[in-house]
Order: sequence, then structure tokens, then C-alpha cells
Amino acid sequence: MGPPKKRSRRRAGTRLMSMQIPYELILGWRYTRAGRATRRNGFISFISGVSMLGIALGVAALIIVLSVMNGFQKEVRDRMLGVISHIEVFAPGGVALPDPAKTLAEIKANPQVTGAATFVAAQALLARGEDMKGTIVRGIDPALEGQVTDLAATSAPTLQKLVPGNFGVVLGGELARAMGVREGDTVTLIAPSGQVTPAGVVPRLKQMTVVGTFDSGHYEYDSALVMMHQDDAAKIFRLEGPTGIRIRLKDLHQAREVALELSRTLSGDLLIRDWTRQNKTWFAAVQLEKRMMFIILTLIVAVAAFNLVSTLVMTVTDKRADIAILRTLGSSPQSIMKIFMVQGALVGVIGTLSGLLLGLGIAFNIDVIVPAIERALNASFLPKDIYLISRMPSEPQYADIMPIVVISLLLSFLATIYPSWRASRVNPAEALRYE
Repeated sequence: MGPPKKRSRRRAGTRLMSMQIPYELILGWRYTRAGRATRRNGFISFISGVSMLGIALGVAALIIVLSVMNGFQKEVRDRMLGVISHIEVFAPGGVALPDPAKTLAEIKANPQVTGAATFVAAQALLARGEDMKGTIVRGIDPALEGQVTDLAATSAPTLQKLVPGNFGVVLGGELARAMGVREGDTVTLIAPSGQVTPAGVVPRLKQMTVVGTFDSGHYEYDSALVMMHQDDAAKIFRLEGPTGIRIRLKDLHQAREVALELSRTLSGDLLIRDWTRQNKTWFAAVQLEKRMMFIILTLIVAVAAFNLVSTLVMTVTDKRADIAILRTLGSSPQSIMKIFMVQGALVGVIGTLSGLLLGLGIAFNIDVIVPAIERALNASFLPKDIYLISRMPSEPQYADIMPIVVISLLLSFLATIYPSWRASRVNPAEALRYE
């Protein structure tokens, strides 16, 4: 049985070397498929498939997790920007702007600005009976509020009830529930700057009527924000006019650049703050968490990629006779390395592309997949009363996906170097001694 086997292998090697396609590619593909003529070859094919599956699952997990994190970040950012503006310009010390009309004109001259509105910002205590809450008071112009926030679009009828002179307030939904008030009830606003009397400083109190509530979906503002007409706010806090101007941009991601430009063009001693600095700690924490998740999940891809080492080592051991015949036919050690590098690269490429398709398929359809799982398990992964988000958000981003694919392919290629080098060092005489 020995000589015919050698002749068949010799003829196969001669045909491969005479083909136009590099025989390294053909043999690398054949070894990747690892036909099932023998039990051992079948096992090699199985572990090659396991390596592909491991890489695919690692890549898919990375894409899905980062997409969900991007979705949550976007959801929270959109809810936050529904209440705050892209940029705020205000006078230091909480005093009124020296020339609001001039400042407003200078701001609107910037081509990136799509809307601007004056406002009054202050802090106060809100009391009803024995309940007392610290609040952020924002005096607005209801007619201009829609130019700077999305809240006016969802709560326009409520905000239109803020009429100057009526001293009405619109409370955040969580704040109203915590104090047990609803539309038509009265609350007491306590201003921090009081009146000086012979008995000392007496805080100024003002009875306010609750004309409505709003729910932005962002707990920080729903539980602490009080809105009123800016004329009423100026009277209560004894201001000569608005304390700042809120700005909306064409592109919210250009907020830092536009804020820097406004700092050079606006006249007067003014402070400028963009939306990324208002919640700087939260955004920094999200970015750090995202970075750590990327590193941790990349280790899964690394483990799967380096499973190729064992796969290729077993293939080299099984194909020692084939390697020896190719060497006797004139193949160089570099050609032998290429054969097994092709095999490992094919496993890595197929696994990475499969994981890419799987990850994107789940990421783009997670709003359908997660509800189906919730119905099957009769469970809720995102209770709305806790997370204020009833669906699983997802936003795949090119900037996240490309590094995942590149790292996966790079790790796969690196995993092929040692087994391929070991195959190139096979001694033909030693390999054929027992064939």
C-alpha cells in the first residue's frame, strides 16, 4: 500500500505546481476544509470550525455590546438635550446680562447658530406644607423656547400657560410627584436673597400656581427643574433682565468649536458653556466604561484567535508526509509557511466576516429580538419605572466596527506565524522514514 500512496501524492503535487493559481493558496484552502477521508482529518476540520465559531462569536459580541452602549449614550444625550441647549452664554455671578440685545445679535451672526433665546437661571427652595425641595429655577420666554430645546415641542400647550404677571410654574414630573402637587395647586417659592430687616435677613417668599408638569425622561431635570416666565423670575430674584442666552446649533457635535469661536467674537465679560461640559463627568464615565468593555471583550477574540495555534499545529503534524513530498518536489520553506499561513488566515477571515454579519444583524434588529426574548421568558429587561427607557437602544458606529475587524484579523494572522514556521522546519527524510 505504501508505493501507490507515494505515487498518487507525487502526481497530485506535480499537478498543483503546474497550475496558474499559486499552489500555496490551493493547499491552504484544502487543509482548511480538511476532507473527511479519515477520522483524524475529520477532527481537524471540526477544530477549524470551532476556531471560526469562536472568532465569530467574539467579534459579534464586541459589535453588539458597543452598539448597545452607543444606543444608551445617544438615548440619554437626546433626553438631556431635550431640556438643555447646546451652548449657554451667561454673565458671571448670576447677574443680568449687560446688553442682552447686542449679545443676542452677535450670537445669531454665527452661521452655525439656528436659534437663540434669553433666560433667567437661579436656585431656590420650593415648599408645600412641610415638604421642601431644592430646585433649579429657569425663567423662559415660551414663544422662543422651541428654538433652543425639544421640550417645547412636546410640552408646548403647557409652556404657553406661563403668562407674565400670573406667577405660574411648570414643574418636572418627578418633582411634582415627590411634593404631591398637580395642576392648579399652589406652592411657595423661597428665594435665597432675602430682605434686610431690623430682625435680620428674611427670605423672600412667593406663592406660585402650578400650571402644568413635564416629563423629559431625564431624572436629574424631572426631579429638580422649575420653569416660569422670565419676567416673573426677574421680579422674584430682583434682576434687571435675563442672566443668559441659550443657543441651538446645526450640528450638536460642533458645540465645543462654536463655543470657542463665540468666546473670541462676543463682547463683554461673559462665560460660555457647551452641553458636553455640563455633564462632563457622566460622559467621561461612559467613555471609560466603553473603553474597558472593548478591552475585555477583545480578550475573547484573542483567545479564539490563538486557538488557531493548536489547530495549525495539529494540521502540521498530520501533514508531515505531504510537507516532505512538497519539499522534495522543490518547494521552499517559505512556500510551506505560506500554505499554513493561508489556512490560518482563511479561518480568521471567515470567522471575522461571519461575526461581523452576525453582530450587525443583531445590532440592527435588537429592538425586535429583545422584545421577543422578553415575551418568551415573561420578563422585562428594562423596567420603565427604573430606567425610563422601555426599549433596548442600539447604534452601530463605523468608528467602533472597523477597529474590531482589524484587530480580529491581525490576531488571526499573528496566530499563524509559529505553526507555519514549524511546518517549514520539517525534515523531509525524517518525515518519510515511516511512510
